[in-house]
Amino acid sequence: MAEPTPPLKPSDWRLAVWRSFLLAHASTIRRLERDLAEHSDLPLTWYDVLLQLAEAPERRLRMAELADLVLLSRSGLTRLVDRLQDEGLVTREPYPGDARGTYTVLTAAGLTRLRAAAPVHLNGISRYWLSRYTEAELVQLGELLERITGDQCLLGGAGNDTPD
Repeated sequence: MAEPTPPLKPSDWRLAVWRSFLLAHASTIRRLERDLAEHSDLPLTWYDVLLQLAEAPERRLRMAELADLVLLSRSGLTRLVDRLQDEGLVTREPYPGDARGTYTVLTAAGLTRLRAAAPVHLNGISRYWLSRYTEAELVQLGELLERITGDQCLLGGAGNDTPD
């Protein structure tokens, strides 16, 4: 575990590391969004929702679970799922035993669109991010980021981006 950090001042060099992290993330996301828009006509947020559903048991998730996975507010997710449903990529089904709850379910058309976009997304991740590091550096970076995310499955191979 890291030692306690002293209080930050605006001139602290560590803020540059933080800004570099944010810039790297934003730059990569912009490039992935551009690639998906150009080559698959599928916005990155749509791709993310479809991917989360493809990886879920029975390709369905409750709206609250889906919102947590895609890091959107519930109202933002509701609007996004409305658009996905209008396109025929997802459907909504009632959640048994909870009249207020609904599942968002991936349709066959949604899975087809996701599969078509997956090579574009994977190529972007490889080109814009993975190619910048050695395998050892990626393992180390994964371990460092795990301190923040607490996500034990990241290094275990979960999160395969190629939907079956």
